[in-house]
Amino acid sequence: MGTAENKRSVLVGIFVLLAITILLVGIFTLGGQQKRFSSSITLTAVFDDVGGLKPGNNVWFSGVKIGTVKNISLFGSSQVLVTLNVEESVQEYIRENAVARISSESFIGNKNIVIEGGTQEASPVEDGARIMAENPLDTDALIEKLQENNNNLVAITGNLKQLTGNLVKGQGTIGRLLTDSTMADDLGAMVANLQRTSQNSVAASRSLNQFTSKLNTPGGLANQVLTDTTVYSQLRQSMAQLQEATNSAAALTENLRETSTRLNNENNALGVLLQDEEFARNLQNTMQNLETSSQKFDENMEALQSNILFRGFFRRRDKEEAKQQEQQQEQQNQ
Repeated sequence: MGTAENKRSVLVGIFVLLAITILLVGIFTLGGQQKRFSSSITLTAVFDDVGGLKPGNNVWFSGVKIGTVKNISLFGSSQVLVTLNVEESVQEYIRENAVARISSESFIGNKNIVIEGGTQEASPVEDGARIMAENPLDTDALIEKLQENNNNLVAITGNLKQLTGNLVKGQGTIGRLLTDSTMADDLGAMVANLQRTSQNSVAASRSLNQFTSKLNTPGGLANQVLTDTTVYSQLRQSMAQLQEATNSAAALTENLRETSTRLNNENNALGVLLQDEEFARNLQNTMQNLETSSQKFDENMEALQSNILFRGFFRRRDKEEAKQQEQQQEQQNQ
């Protein structure tokens, strides 16, 4: 009987020892996950809303778990103060301008704190320092926005369904294009006309480029007019002279018009000559009489030359004229 009790006591002791061992292993395992047995520093951050964050949630830095949320308490009028336990080994990587924000392990998973390290120009944080906080997204507002977008998507889907139905039925311009061959042919013809117009525009543009190239050719008249100030000045003078000539021609035309007006007027001599037939006949008769008188005068002069009284006078005159002609001939020969 004593031996049986001893065996039972040994078995109980072994089970108790195993239980204690398992308990210790579990405690150290959980303590290791919660960073309970490593040196740590304390950091704080103030949020407007922690969105369901709880003590014991993880703290992450660059994808590495570096601590846990130690405590959550109200701060100020409506803010929340979150105290973090962070491993001392990562203190040098967290800068004073680091930012803490609340994130989620999944869409509906546990909340955690993510620390972004800041810039290298800033100094490392001290134990008990407060870092800046970035408030989390409002899940309710996000879900509400998603619901609103879902409603909009449903409305858009309905509109697309109606639109595609109209297209299949051949309603509207696009529907007619898809179902009406005549309209499609007209559209094809219009596109062909537009293409020809585009080709003509390209050809006109090419011709214009060639023309402008010729204008810019050195030595050409257009280039000299555009670049040579001397040619430009001469051209301006020529234009001024041409304008002056035009003005003179206009004045001459006006004078001729006035002259023709006066010629058509019977109040002056030329007008009478051109318009009065009776005066013209009288003038013709007068000219005939003058011609007759001239002939008679010539006959009288010949008769005087034959007269013995005037014959010496005419001979002396003829000799003097002959002598003058001889002198002029000699001067020309010299």
